[in-house]
Amino acid sequence: MPGNKDPRAIDQRIVTKYGIDLSRSSRARRKELGQANLHYLRFERFFLILATHGIHEFHKAEAQFIRNVTRNQPIQFAGYSISVKQGGYLASQDVNSEPVSDSKYRVRVQVARARYLELLAYFKDMAVRLTSEELGKELYNVPFEPYAPVRRQMRRIMLTVNNTRKAAGLEPLPYTVLRYQRRIVKPFESPIGTKLVA
Repeated sequence: MPGNKDPRAIDQRIVTKYGIDLSRSSRARRKELGQANLHYLRFERFFLILATHGIHEFHKAEAQFIRNVTRNQPIQFAGYSISVKQGGYLASQDVNSEPVSDSKYRVRVQVARARYLELLAYFKDMAVRLTSEELGKELYNVPFEPYAPVRRQMRRIMLTVNNTRKAAGLEPLPYTVLRYQRRIVKPFESPIGTKLVA
């Protein structure tokens, strides 16, 4: 959003223009009729309008800005790359069971490629400059939530760090220095509990 515009005024204009503020039953009815539903999300001055498949004036009015996250056009935000992918495997309930293919579309959140390469280069450089404790603390405090793809990226960084340390005759770091639990955040409430735009 432009810096000289009031975000709340823009919120209201977009919501009104595209009729986004609908009840759950109205959304269900629209879906049944083959019409698209929209959601509006904003964080500070960054906003998204998410649209489902179907008929809606939004698709014509904003055609040049529409991106399909299922077709290698991920949302780039705050160093993250957010896309929707099909495939992979369902989580196994038993170590002896066969892998079960997952045909559903799933949201994939990872560190954006440019930011990931910066982190990789930084930690490779710091691998022999910092003490084990300092390096472990920095790896733990990387400012990305450990979604599964992020965890895989961080394990690749750890592998590079440990290979670099090994070549320099230093002890490798344990993988326990990485954070594996995500912090749970309620997306439509601020830390003090006031409602944000939904």
